[in-house]
Amino acid sequence: MVLTVQVLGTLYGLLAVVFGAFGAHALKKRFTEEQLKSFETGVKYQMYHAMLLLVIGFNFNLETGLEKSMGYCFLIGTFLFSFSIYGLCLSASKGRKLAFLGPVTPLGGLLLVVGWGLLLYSFIGDFV
Repeated sequence: MVLTVQVLGTLYGLLAVVFGAFGAHALKKRFTEEQLKSFETGVKYQMYHAMLLLVIGFNFNLETGLEKSMGYCFLIGTFLFSFSIYGLCLSASKGRKLAFLGPVTPLGGLLLVVGWGLLLYSFIGDFV
């Protein structure tokens, strides 16, 4: 699990840089201002969580149920949150908004919140 978190964290970081550059240059002319801001939000959250995945990958064994759950929440939540935003923005710019992706974004966000809650619990759980 540690290697998976580190590899996917690195991949998410790499893709965040690529998507950020793509959004800033290639999509600037195709997207509305609102779409560009949404796309940038996806990129930011992807990069934040890419760095977080690397931090937890190097600082946790990710062997306990709590740690594995935390890792999966961040991995899946980042994918669902950011990539659904990309899909919504790209499809809307072509006039064919993929409406089914709308509920996916908050589900990804919920998984990110749960991941952060599990991380908090891992720190304070012994004191409670």
